[in-house]
Amino acid sequence: MLETLDRQWTLAINSIHCPFSDSVWMLFSDKHIWFFFYAIIAGIIIWRLGWRKGLIMIVSIALCIVCVDQGCNLVKDYFQRLRPCNDPLMYGQGLHILEAPHSYYKYGFFSAHAGNAFAFATASSIALRMDKRLKWRGYVVGVHIWAFMVAASRIFVGKHFLGDVLVGIAVGVAVALVIGNIARLVINKLKIK
Repeated sequence: MLETLDRQWTLAINSIHCPFSDSVWMLFSDKHIWFFFYAIIAGIIIWRLGWRKGLIMIVSIALCIVCVDQGCNLVKDYFQRLRPCNDPLMYGQGLHILEAPHSYYKYGFFSAHAGNAFAFATASSIALRMDKRLKWRGYVVGVHIWAFMVAASRIFVGKHFLGDVLVGIAVGVAVALVIGNIARLVINKLKIK
């Protein structure tokens, strides 16, 4: 029942497309294009928090992404749920595919793109909210909208089911809340300037 609903919702979302939106989803789905964005945010964190605090928070963000990414690989190998683009049933029901299926990356539960994007968004928000001189509300909202776009793109390009993306989001946020807040507590306990 749940799997059937997941397939139906994925197909419904995936069916909403046009040439312009396809190019937008391809852009958000390309993880390499965002490295410059990550570097800018790392620079802002160092600038606003100072070297010591900033470096601790950047390490915590990197640790969040590593934990989510490697956890995702373990889960994918365990559950072995085919990606929609590798699932003949989904293909037969009209799945719109923008990225070619991989023979090596056959499995998709859960979405590392969604998990990593939300881990980055949440952990970097925790870091920048430590800067008491600014509220950073605009950043928090903006970076989570960006993370949502990255996560949604995976459905639109045909690489993940809706359920894969939702679980990825939940894992990314949970890991970032734990690791980000531990890093913040360490900074406060040790009174790092």
